Amino acid sequence: MRPQAPYSETRWEIVGDCGSLTHEIMFRGANKLTLDAKGRLVMPTRYRERLQERCGGHIVATADPDHCLLIYPLPDWEDIERKLNKLPTLNPQMRGLQRLMVGYATDLELDGHGRLLLPANLRDFGKLARDAMLIGQGLRFELWDEALWNDKRDEWLANADGIKNSPGESDTLSY
Repeated sequence: MRPQAPYSETRWEIVGDCGSLTHEIMFRGANKLTLDAKGRLVMPTRYRERLQERCGGHIVATADPDHCLLIYPLPDWEDIERKLNKLPTLNPQMRGLQRLMVGYATDLELDGHGRLLLPANLRDFGKLARDAMLIGQGLRFELWDEALWNDKRDEWLANADGIKNSPGESDTLSY
């Protein structure tokens, strides 16, 4: 039997007895943020170290069809971008999704104070002025205008019975 290889803190775990590593950085939680007059947001402290570990502070923000922004660590965005670029370009819906997500994709970097400067075109798309909500979604974040988030959240909650009673993938979800 082989001795187990060491691993560092909570970032990595040993999988099976082969010693291969799996990345475990996850972003979760809802955080109220304020954008400053220049369009900068301060990334909550609890995410900064994970973002530095995962991507050295190199981030990509893009548009989402729900009129929020999606924020990815660069390596995770590169995976998504490869998948988007493989979609059939003759399909109008897929081409529209490519245009939206790849077209708006913008490289950003956390500054020394943990801030991200969001360009005006992304702020305009997401209707972001001052009050915002940063929603952790596993390997990415969603950034919403706070009023739009509250409206959408209330809409989703009003439809929660339909979601719970719908057949399909939600059948295996227990909460």
